[in-house]
Amino acid sequence: MSNLCLNFTHVFIIFAEILYHVMAKNLLGKYVWLVETIYNAGHITFEEINQKWLDDDMDVEPIPLRTFHKWRIAAEEMFGLVIDCERKGGYHYYIGNAREVENGGLRSWLLSTISVSNLLLDSQQLKDRILLEDIPSGVKYLPMIIEAMKTNNVIRITYQSYWREENHTFNVHPLCVKLFKQRWYMVALSPYYNKVMIYSLDRIYGLWKQKDKFKMPEDFEPSVFFQDCYGVIAGTKRKTETVKIKVSAGQANYIRSLKLHSSQDEVERNDEYSIFTYRLRPEFDFIIELLSNGEDVEVLEPFWLRKEIGGIIKRMWNKYKE
Repeated sequence: MSNLCLNFTHVFIIFAEILYHVMAKNLLGKYVWLVETIYNAGHITFEEINQKWLDDDMDVEPIPLRTFHKWRIAAEEMFGLVIDCERKGGYHYYIGNAREVENGGLRSWLLSTISVSNLLLDSQQLKDRILLEDIPSGVKYLPMIIEAMKTNNVIRITYQSYWREENHTFNVHPLCVKLFKQRWYMVALSPYYNKVMIYSLDRIYGLWKQKDKFKMPEDFEPSVFFQDCYGVIAGTKRKTETVKIKVSAGQANYIRSLKLHSSQDEVERNDEYSIFTYRLRPEFDFIIELLSNGEDVEVLEPFWLRKEIGGIIKRMWNKYKE
């Protein structure tokens, strides 16, 4: 998967609402505040934590040490974190597995999601000044799919792909879900085709959990399935290769700050342009991403990809040249 970033979308609100059914809103906010405070500080004492707590809100009371440890334990369990204490030099607290958080994945995405959701829900008076991106309605099926994944239950879906005029109803074995560009996708084994397929949740028109169980394939690992992929096109025969692009200096700032792919490497940089390389399978979704940068991005290698994108640009020009 491409790196997960903080997108101000309705997904945040939905996840926050689900979690708030389990725990009071203000208590969840305290856990998030504690984790962010320790993480941002690197190493921090209990006294320093308390001072920041009082500085953030003058109407609160100091945190009792017993309450602090309750919050710490709850935050560790909720977010899969390890909050260690370095006793040497005055009992400094720190995130023991901070590198895992920094490397992305579900843990960091969940923490970021709840943090931003908590902020937004506490800012209702600014609702007209906080603009969100809409996402397709298929997200409503996400809780049901995740529940079926927990218990390995077969699900029955009514699905209509983008390329067919009619919908069809059939059973699938849900293996994993993936978020990409404001859309949720389900990777599932199709018993009919006996192959792993990818379904966009916004194309699902009905979903029912079945009593039948399925066995998770031992040779299926979601991270491996999407290894070297840019987006959600996976399971094809396209080989992994090195892609080299030339990016204008201005656009390079954006690509540098938000990588197109985890393998991104900047091999050359000057005042006019930068050269980036990637190790991936250059499928259609990656080609579209490159084209979205317009004239600021030029594909240098491989030659077949340069030629293919050049052909697309030529056909586009033929439509506009008149």
